[in-house]
Amino acid sequence: MIPEIKRILYVTDLSRNAAYAFRYAVRFMKSFDAEIIILTVVRSFSPVDQVPVVVQMGEDRFRKAREETLKDVLTRLKRRLENYANKELQGDERKKMMEMIRIEVKEGDPSVEILKAAEKEDVDIVIMGANSKEVLKYTFLGGVTQRVLRHIRKPALVVPIPRGSFELSFKENDTL
Repeated sequence: MIPEIKRILYVTDLSRNAAYAFRYAVRFMKSFDAEIIILTVVRSFSPVDQVPVVVQMGEDRFRKAREETLKDVLTRLKRRLENYANKELQGDERKKMMEMIRIEVKEGDPSVEILKAAEKEDVDIVIMGANSKEVLKYTFLGGVTQRVLRHIRKPALVVPIPRGSFELSFKENDTL
C-alpha cells in the first residue's frame, strides 16, 4: 500500500526550469489533497567571504542588504505563485490551491536547509527539479540534488528538465 501524501516539500532555485517540477507538485497536491511547502534557499556567504564585504559596507548595511534580499526573494515567489495560479487554474481550484501552499525562504547551504526542512516539516515527499546550473556541472544530478538524495530519509522525486526546454534565463513573469 502506498503511504498517504499530505505534506509536500517543493524545492525551487527560481529558475524557469523549476516550473516543470512545480507542475508535478501541484499534481500531487490535487491528487492527494495535500499541502505544499515551497522552499527556496539563498546561499549565504561563507565567513571568509563575508569579511571583505562587511569591512567595505559595514556590518549594519550588510545585515540590512541580506534581509532585503530575502524579502525580495519571498515577494518574487509570491508573485510567481499568483501568476501560476491565475494562468493554470480556474475559480475555486485556484483559491483552494493558494490556501494549501506555504512559502519558506531560508538562508544557508541549500542541501542542509532542504534536509532540515524535510525533517522539521515532517513532509511525506520532497519534489525538486534537476536544474539548469546543476545539469551543466554534473552529468546526471547536480551537487545539491546529490547531497540531498544521499542523506534524505523521506521519499524524493527529482524531475529532469524536459528535452528542448533548457533555459538559463529568468524573467519576473515566469512561473515557479
